[in-house]
Amino acid sequence: AIRGEFERAAPFIGLAVVLDMLDGRIARMTKSESAFGIEFDSLADVISFGVAPAVLAFGWGLQPLQRLGWAAGFIYVAATAIRLARFNIQTGSTVDKRYFVGLPCPAAAAIPASTVFFYAEGFKQPQSALIAFAVVLVPAFLMVTTIRYRSFKTFDLRKRRSYKVLGLLAIAYAALQVRPEVLLVVISYTYLLSGLVGLLWGRLRRRRTPAPAA
Repeated sequence: AIRGEFERAAPFIGLAVVLDMLDGRIARMTKSESAFGIEFDSLADVISFGVAPAVLAFGWGLQPLQRLGWAAGFIYVAATAIRLARFNIQTGSTVDKRYFVGLPCPAAAAIPASTVFFYAEGFKQPQSALIAFAVVLVPAFLMVTTIRYRSFKTFDLRKRRSYKVLGLLAIAYAALQVRPEVLLVVISYTYLLSGLVGLLWGRLRRRRTPAPAA
């Protein structure tokens, strides 16, 4: 990213997302979980999903904003660290395992990474660089909110119809081969919006639900 190779740098953040999904499962399968591993995983996540996306976004589109661009990158890294710290203290608690509290760091990092992969040319003017400003600050803000996002850790494929799952995987694989930059942008932004849609839907349902009789 520092060399300006944005189209090559962005997929490495996607690779980090995949590895982050696997490391915990591998540790549980091999019964090698440890307190050290939990802490070291968080430090790795700060680099992969905090520092790396901030550096990528700064070189790609925040640089024309100068100090404002540096501030946006700093806020993003700080939000990532706060999000990871909150996740660590919630591990093993009574929090609903089906949901994340706040946008997960890998999903937040996927926003700038997929956007850069989709439009690697970047922005050179301060006016257009405001787009990059939003691409960084919106996921940073959502990471530190209490908006719930669906967790797929409890998603059991054995309870689903296998042919439907295989069909969806085949379609996703075909789309990934044809236009990977479009598919990754659609997936990352859809997940980002899913939490906001769920929040609005929950509030609408509470308003429509009649109050119980005394």
